[in-house]
Amino acid sequence: MDDQSSTVRAPAPARVDPPLAADERTMLTTWLEWHRATVHAKCAGLDPSLSSAAPLPTSPLMTVGGVVSHLRWVEAYWFETVMLNRPDLGPGGKGDPDAEWRRGAEAPLGLLLEEYEAQCAGSREITAKLELGSSARREREPGSRPTLRWVLMHMVEETARHNGHLDLLRELADGARGE
Repeated sequence: MDDQSSTVRAPAPARVDPPLAADERTMLTTWLEWHRATVHAKCAGLDPSLSSAAPLPTSPLMTVGGVVSHLRWVEAYWFETVMLNRPDLGPGGKGDPDAEWRRGAEAPLGLLLEEYEAQCAGSREITAKLELGSSARREREPGSRPTLRWVLMHMVEETARHNGHLDLLRELADGARGE
């Protein structure tokens, strides 16, 4: 079976409800994990040919694959580029800021989900080695370095917001709905 006709090749991470009471680090990381797993849940069983559909006329780059690709590169940017000051390896940049969205419409969904999960694994490793109060090694603007705490909270927000997009795109694609 080729990548175009296959669905997700690796098992999707299970969604585990975050605890109702825990320390700050546990709350931040478990909520982020829940939202990361939700990305996979929203894509599970989707016909691969539908992952590149752009059903919103005002948002021609908004596809299921595009959202997954974007989230992969957001993870890379915040954890690797900002927190560790590694080079930004994202496909876009100032000359082509939408490249990651276009790639999402062109690459097989299974591959995009595998790349996303691999990127999340790298982000988990970085998070495990840093304290919540650790400042980023790269400035976002002169004199401004976010902490790991801020990055984790931002990633919860970013991933949750895009899960809302995935909800709508999935329902428009094949009618599937769910939490």
